[in-house]
Amino acid sequence: MIGCGTNTFTDPDDYPRNVPGLTIALVLTRSDAFRSDVTWVQLDHIRLVRIVERAPRIAFISLAPAPVFVSFPLHNDPQPVWNGVPLRRGEMILHSRGEHFHQQTLGSARWGLVSLTPDQLHRFSRTLTGEDWEPPKVPRFLRMPPKVSGRFLRLYTQACDLVRSRPDLMAHREVARALEQDLIHALVQALTSGKPRCSSTTRQRHAAIMDRFEHVLESQRGRPLPTSALCAAIGVPERTLRMCCAEFIGRSPLSYARLRRLNLARSQLMRSNIATASIATIARNFGFSEPGRFAAAYRSIFGEAPSATLRRSTVDGLSSFDSVP
Repeated sequence: MIGCGTNTFTDPDDYPRNVPGLTIALVLTRSDAFRSDVTWVQLDHIRLVRIVERAPRIAFISLAPAPVFVSFPLHNDPQPVWNGVPLRRGEMILHSRGEHFHQQTLGSARWGLVSLTPDQLHRFSRTLTGEDWEPPKVPRFLRMPPKVSGRFLRLYTQACDLVRSRPDLMAHREVARALEQDLIHALVQALTSGKPRCSSTTRQRHAAIMDRFEHVLESQRGRPLPTSALCAAIGVPERTLRMCCAEFIGRSPLSYARLRRLNLARSQLMRSNIATASIATIARNFGFSEPGRFAAAYRSIFGEAPSATLRRSTVDGLSSFDSVP
């Protein structure tokens, strides 16, 4: 089935729910106005997603368990960071099935995804290279040869650009089929010629610890926990958790947990009725017992007072943020 589309999101809660194949827990790290453009292309055998974001953030991303995913940056400055590894244009990650990972951006970011079923990738690999292929049990960070990466990224960009400029062309089966064949050939070539960049059992252990860390935070949500309690719930020493957080998200465990709770409070303020909502109550719901300190922390991250966020909410509880030009 062939389809395509593009959407622009200025609400950081709407965006994570509308990226095909991904579940995203988004934590904004600065007061930049949020905007994300998501373009998707569904061809007969392969799906493409292009994401352009305008605000720095940390994301905990869970991939759908069935497809095989490949992700990659589309520009270099600043470099997005996958599980503590900065990636440059021309590098990609072949993900393990259903993988969970952290991705951090320090400014505007453009990145892409390609997905298809394991059987399809196995069949295409066998046809094009004569080699059998199995989904990786751990993610593979690959550096593609320049000519290979150039061809793959050119075809990928061409397909995504067509969705925005000439969506009518994507409706022509002959055009879509030719583009898909070229993309699959370029993808298989990239995966088979790419050189491993970094891989270690230590990184995989750290990724598993960070996965448990996120699940503990999600189970507690508004309840702040001391580092000792976090470590007990995760089952690691405090030094190990601090090291993993510094490596993967560039923050201490408590700093990240606090930032996450501030983002949750912001989400609730964005969806509250100004006539009935209490900022102090919302603050307490997410573990901030002193309204003054909450307001100061909130302003330091989002660049405005909690009351300013609340004033932008509509009567029915849905946010009405201005679009970013």
